[in-house]
Amino acid sequence: MHFTASFMPPTREKSGHADAAMRILKRLLRNFHSSAALRLWNDATHHIGHAPPVFTLVVRDPAVLRKLVMRRSALVLADAYFRGLLDVEGDLYSVLRLKDHFQTLSLSLRERGALWLDALKLPGKPVQERQAASVAAALPSLLEADRFSHDHSRQSDAAAISFHYDVSNEFYKLWLDEQMVYSCAYFETPGDTLEEAQRNKLDHICRKLRLKPGERFLDIGCGWGALVCWAARHYGVRAHGITLSQQQHDYAQQRIVTEGLGHLVTVELRDYRDLQGEAVYDKVSSVGMFEHVGLANLPAYTATVHRLLRPGGLFLNHGITHDEEGWSQNVDTEFINRYVFPDGELDTVSNIQRGMEHAGFEIHDVEGLRPHYALTLRHWVQRLEAAHDEALQHVSETAYRVWRLYMAACALEFEAGGTGVYQILASRRDSAEPDLPLTRCDLYA
Repeated sequence: MHFTASFMPPTREKSGHADAAMRILKRLLRNFHSSAALRLWNDATHHIGHAPPVFTLVVRDPAVLRKLVMRRSALVLADAYFRGLLDVEGDLYSVLRLKDHFQTLSLSLRERGALWLDALKLPGKPVQERQAASVAAALPSLLEADRFSHDHSRQSDAAAISFHYDVSNEFYKLWLDEQMVYSCAYFETPGDTLEEAQRNKLDHICRKLRLKPGERFLDIGCGWGALVCWAARHYGVRAHGITLSQQQHDYAQQRIVTEGLGHLVTVELRDYRDLQGEAVYDKVSSVGMFEHVGLANLPAYTATVHRLLRPGGLFLNHGITHDEEGWSQNVDTEFINRYVFPDGELDTVSNIQRGMEHAGFEIHDVEGLRPHYALTLRHWVQRLEAAHDEALQHVSETAYRVWRLYMAACALEFEAGGTGVYQILASRRDSAEPDLPLTRCDLYA
């Protein structure tokens, strides 16, 4: 898909810019295992491979290539795409494989020297500086995630959540399902619609927790209220949800009224650390939330859930994991923390389970949903691309491009296995027996 409105820089350039730029691209992509085309701002085009190109990379400003040579990072291309200095025609997923290409690219000393000489012939800043500045100003928070303290204080966490979730409810509506679920769906078959798969997921969680009428149920990070409303309507629980997003809170409050669930469902703006009481809830869920907590704060998070849960009560912890321990600095983590989740941190599923056990939980069931999230993300990207023009009524082109690229890249990461997602069902370990049958048969009855 190709969008150029209001992003076209002037076509004039100093003599030699185009030649130097094309030489740089040819060297950097010489061994790229795909068929592609490269097109410069002056329409000079070069083809890679013998088959018809699956995508065309359109470089609209020579400064992008100078920066790419100096940094040798796919983040340069991502940033240029967000700012409209680079465009993509064709298959976005194929373009994203450039990340792995640059990470494994090996050049001789002579080749590196030639690249630097050509790079020095290009301008150091975008040709149309005023336009580039206006693009960044369209949604400054997306390009200034460094302003966060990253200390996971209550104030910083609230700002980080607002950064991602308070973009626009109407924007999210364009590509989420009718329930407004922004987490991994549950596909019974690859041909399920997104609506079917998200209803499956909501019900799967309720069945895993063995929810019963009259039970007190807490959802930490309740989003737009889908799970608390589903659990109350279909299982008769008294549900309470908390979120740090003002827009999610307001939407959920209106949803509760519209669905006539005010006698069973409440939602509030609250940090999980500020929840009061002991043994308050029979069942607790947390779906797509612990990724925001910060690895150093996971003990406090699990201890809070343990305190709130009654003896023998069940806790379902659903979240994204990483294939490496800790959250080290690399191109993937830098991208996520700069443009998407300022304070997001992932760890291995084994470390997450170990932390839950240290907090006093007994683990009963662990289910990996990695293929489901890859399918979910591809649905979201397809819907977002189809709604591009309508999306621009709610967000800037910059914001649209960030979400499109982010979700497509995540789909590939889940497909490759570098990222996973797990539902961990546990109970508070004490003298009370957990509310569980001897087998899983009831889940699939």
